Amino acid sequence: MVSINGSNILVTGGQRGLGKAFVEAALDLGAAKVYATARRPRPSADPRIVPLPLEVTDPDSVAALADRARDVSIVINNAGVTLRKPLISTAIDEIKDHFDTNFFGVLRVTQALAPTLAANGGGALINVHSVLSWAAGAGGYGAGKAALWSATNSFRVDLAAQGTQVVGVHLGYTATDLTADLDVVKSDPHEVAREALLAVENGQTEVLSDDVSRQFKAALSGPVEGLEFALVDGHLMARHPPVNTAV
Repeated sequence: MVSINGSNILVTGGQRGLGKAFVEAALDLGAAKVYATARRPRPSADPRIVPLPLEVTDPDSVAALADRARDVSIVINNAGVTLRKPLISTAIDEIKDHFDTNFFGVLRVTQALAPTLAANGGGALINVHSVLSWAAGAGGYGAGKAALWSATNSFRVDLAAQGTQVVGVHLGYTATDLTADLDVVKSDPHEVAREALLAVENGQTEVLSDDVSRQFKAALSGPVEGLEFALVDGHLMARHPPVNTAV
């Protein structure tokens, strides 16, 4: 378990959307310093927030970040992009570019910062997934998040010896820039961020931040058809929910 109070935290994509909510929630819980990355970071009036440049697809940029943030004990991999196209009709190069950010970007940051976490006592790694890690029909985005979920579970094994707590966070639609144009029911990003940080303090390894995440996690043990999703009155839900056989 890792305390948020007094800690130094790194949040990728930390100047907008869910990343910004993570920064604010961390400070609310007593973090001493939060590095907030962006491709082109803006200055902050809060001295506890340290804006840093980061392009997760650029190894040199990731290496520079790791060199600058040597005092962190919690790393939050939040930066990502969306891709709303069917997998079967998306150009391979576009899918590769998407994976370079959403999967390999996380891998680069994690590999670069893992030694820092070890040097600072182990700390914690938080990776932001999605319910679309499990739901079928989410195209390249879902495939990338599924790969990230698998990687997070491997990180948990790989980093156990150095005492790093690894937390995966799953969520449905959340009110951020990435979903601004979608007419759907959305979670509050500040609630998601706070729950994830409290999970670190409670020693948890996975956060299912809403009902749809819990529904699809449960569906993993059933027929694969149960992983298809649909939008019903703005709610993301299973297209073929399991039949309740309880007597």
